[in-house]
Amino acid sequence: MGLVFDSELSIHCMHSMYSGINISQTDARPMYLQIMEQIRARIAVGDWAAGKELPSIRALAAALSVSVITIKRAYLDLENEGVIFTRHGKGSFVADVNGLAGELQAEKIDEHLAAAAGIGRQLGLSEEELATRLRRAIRNLDKK
Repeated sequence: MGLVFDSELSIHCMHSMYSGINISQTDARPMYLQIMEQIRARIAVGDWAAGKELPSIRALAAALSVSVITIKRAYLDLENEGVIFTRHGKGSFVADVNGLAGELQAEKIDEHLAAAAGIGRQLGLSEEELATRLRRAIRNLDKK
C-alpha cells in the first residue's frame, strides 16, 4: 500500500498497474516531491523491483490529474539520482542498482531515528533513556 493521507482534501488515485501513488493537496511539499517520495518508497519496500516499468508520464499525469510537467520533473529528478532510467520510446523503469532498496530503507530509518531523537531531546530524555526506549520498542516488536 502507498502512503495514505487522512485529509478530506486529499486526492487518492491508483494507476491500473501501480497502486499507491497519492497526492495530498494539504501537503506543503510540491506535488513532484510527493510523487518522487512515493516512488522511492515503493522501491525501498521491494514492491517495485529493478526493471519494473513505471507508468508513462502522460498516463500518470492523467491518473493523478496533474500536469505532464509535474510528472516529467519527478521522473527527471529520479533519473538524475539513479533511481530510475528511461529508454526513449520504451518508457521509464526502476534502475537495477545493487543495494538501492537497502540504501533507500537506510535513509528512511535514519530520518525516523533523527525525528525520534529530536522528540527525545525536546522531552529532556538522555541518550541512554532514548536508547532504552528503542530497545524496548524492538523487544515489543519481537513479542508480536
